[in-house]
Amino acid sequence: MVTTSGQVAANFTALPLHELADAALARAGALGVSHADVRIERIHEGVLSLRDVSVESQVDSTDLGISVRVVHRGAWGFAAGVALTVDAAAGLADQAVATAQVAAALGGPEVVLADEPVHAGVEWVSDFELNPFEVDDQTRQARWLDLSERLLAADGVTHTQARVHWVDECTYYADSHGTDTTQQRVRIHPELTAIAVGEGFSTMRTLAPPVGRGWEYCTGTGWDFDAEVAELPELLAEHAKAPSVRAGTLDLVIDPSNLWLTIHESIGHATELDRALGYEAAYAGTSFATVDQLGSLAYGSPVMNVTGDRTVAHGLATVGFDHEGVAAQEFDIITDGTLVGYQLNRQMAAAHGHDRSNGCAFADSSGHIPMQRMPNVSLAAGADGPSTEELIGDVSNGLYVVGDKSWSIDMQRYNFQFTGQRFFQITDGRITGQVRDVAYQATTTDFWGSMEAVGGESTWVLGGAFNCGKGQPGQVAPVSHGCPSALFRGVNVLNTLSEGAH
Repeated sequence: MVTTSGQVAANFTALPLHELADAALARAGALGVSHADVRIERIHEGVLSLRDVSVESQVDSTDLGISVRVVHRGAWGFAAGVALTVDAAAGLADQAVATAQVAAALGGPEVVLADEPVHAGVEWVSDFELNPFEVDDQTRQARWLDLSERLLAADGVTHTQARVHWVDECTYYADSHGTDTTQQRVRIHPELTAIAVGEGFSTMRTLAPPVGRGWEYCTGTGWDFDAEVAELPELLAEHAKAPSVRAGTLDLVIDPSNLWLTIHESIGHATELDRALGYEAAYAGTSFATVDQLGSLAYGSPVMNVTGDRTVAHGLATVGFDHEGVAAQEFDIITDGTLVGYQLNRQMAAAHGHDRSNGCAFADSSGHIPMQRMPNVSLAAGADGPSTEELIGDVSNGLYVVGDKSWSIDMQRYNFQFTGQRFFQITDGRITGQVRDVAYQATTTDFWGSMEAVGGESTWVLGGAFNCGKGQPGQVAPVSHGCPSALFRGVNVLNTLSEGAH
């Protein structure tokens, strides 16, 4: 588990958390449930949007509520509300049990949960220095207006857009077996885009990933926004004049700023056990990586090692405990190119012979029931692996791919196509300028099987997104994906302007 300092925000712990949980758990126990848990959650979100050197909008919203989940007569029951009183909490237990009784009457497999050690009275706080909500509006706006003004003043930049999104998430969890945990995690996603409008239309966006940090991220800790803003105009000007790519089979060196999204779509979602079992099909379907292939599926080349991880510093999916009271941990998904594990919650762990969940349950608010959600899924760097420059130097004809953009993948997480922000032609081991209108296309196993080399630790970067979607009704979850630069041989490259490239 990530070691952290500090305590959960006092304005959350001052709520009657224990009294509410005790009331709900006592009522659920009196009704004969085999399991009950209570989750009280406050999600405070802020968004600042700018266009050119003007503030377009600023949003400050808070979601606060309580939910009760039970297993009764072998079925799930769930209820949620916003009234934080003892009577209301006990009433939610009544509603959850009534829901479970209806579900039990409909039949279906009995719900059994894998065991988890009791974690009593534990607090956990993510690794940040300054909560963005402790920064006044004027200071926040001044920083991004200054960056926008400098970018807009550069030659060739017609417009700028900036957006900063920050979240302070506090969660209290207690269950009928004795676990009670309180945690707080803070995350932030700043981005700035330069736009050129002339003979054509071109954009260039910062590469700074969303992270589990505070306001310090915007002022230089972990990312140099000033340096990136200074280089964007030249990159944008080059992109605007760049030739269209010649389609064909090319070697690719893919930067972490692009590869994280390919990991997310072709590995992260594909190794969710509920998709592999066919229980989940919302948001792009099930998975080709079915359970009968566990331990034998050649997912990629021998240099491919992927873990699920709820502990990495500054990860968006990094927690102390998941929403079933399971302590954060790291586990193997792909080892030496072979599929060896899936993401689990407690129900799936028990149903498929695992002694313990690997901590992958999450709900995006107190109003939603937890489901199996993605941890930080990351590709390991190579021990003493090459630098990005050395990977490029090993390519005679190819592209260096930087920055994420659009993507498409089929309903089995198998056939895919990705674009990017910046594509640099590599000729005889040297970058010779940008090209545009590029997409790379492959099947999941062919693509990862073509990965010849992964960069060393110095190339490893944690990327990610705030808004991974799943479920019906839909939920969103924050998740990070770390990876090094990597070299792929013989990948199909499309020209997106050509007929047939979509």
